[in-house]
Amino acid sequence: MKLGILGGTFDPPHVGHLILAEEARQALGLQQVLFVPAGEPWRKAGRQLSPPEHRLAMVRLAVGDNSDFDVATLEIERKGPSYTAETLAALQQQLPDDGEFFFIVGQDSLADLPHWRQPERIVSLARLAVARRSAWEAAEADALEKDLPGISQRLVWLDMPRIDISSTAVRERVRQGLSIRYWVPPAVEEYIRRHGLYVGG
Repeated sequence: MKLGILGGTFDPPHVGHLILAEEARQALGLQQVLFVPAGEPWRKAGRQLSPPEHRLAMVRLAVGDNSDFDVATLEIERKGPSYTAETLAALQQQLPDDGEFFFIVGQDSLADLPHWRQPERIVSLARLAVARRSAWEAAEADALEKDLPGISQRLVWLDMPRIDISSTAVRERVRQGLSIRYWVPPAVEEYIRRHGLYVGG
C-alpha cells in the first residue's frame, strides 16, 4: 500500500491543500492521502491558532466528498507538541509490512527540514514527495545532502501547478470582509461563517 501523508495546521484548509494532495495521489499512484491536522505545532509556538476541534472539523468537511482522502486525528489527540517523526512512526505501526509512506511537503519545507526534530528519522520513515516551486539549485541540494546524508535518494519531485493561496491569506480576507468563495471548499466557507472564525482578530 502506498500512502500519502499531508500534515499542517489547516487553519483553514483551502483548495491549494486539496490540489496538492490530488496531484500527489495521481503522480505517485497512492491508494490514499491522509490529512493530519497538527495539535500543537511546535514550529508555530506562540502563534494563536483556531481550536483543534474547529480545524479538525474543517479538514473533515474539505475531504469528505473524496473517497481517496481521509483524516488522521492522532496529533489532535496527542498531548503536547506535534512532531512529524513521532506521527510517522505511529502511523507506520498501522501500515502493512509492505506499505510505503510518502510525506508530502512543499519545497520551502524541504529546505527547512534539517531544523525539524529528528529529521533523519523522518527521512528513514517516509519518502519525501516535494511540490516543486522553483529550480532546485545544485548548491541547495549539496547543502541538504551534507546535513542529511542520503536524502537525495529519498526525494520524489512533484511538478505542480502554482497555486498562490495560503491559510494566512484566507484568514486575512475574512478579517477584511472579502469573499473566500473558490479559495476554500463551500462546506469550509459555510463553517467559517457559521462559527465566526477569523473575524476581528
